[in-house]
Amino acid sequence: VMPLTLPDDARKQAIASLRRYFDEELDQDIGDLKADMILEFILAEIAPTVYNQGIQDAQRLMQEHVTEMDAALYAEEFAHFTKRGARRR
Repeated sequence: VMPLTLPDDARKQAIASLRRYFDEELDQDIGDLKADMILEFILAEIAPTVYNQGIQDAQRLMQEHVTEMDAALYAEEFAHFTKRGARRR
């Protein structure tokens, strides 16, 4: 199991964003400690669902590109005389 973490700068921004959300939307003033606890809960409980969906989306996109690779990168084999013969006729 891979724990989801944030870089320090992103973590600080997320805490500030949570504090602002609570203040502006819920009219509650929460401190850094409560915001950090809420962030930890979100990272542990909700973020894995979002992360897994992102992985599934990336896999689907990669599969689509792999499937299209045959047509996009196909090189005609031994075509010199076929093209040359078509010009002669």
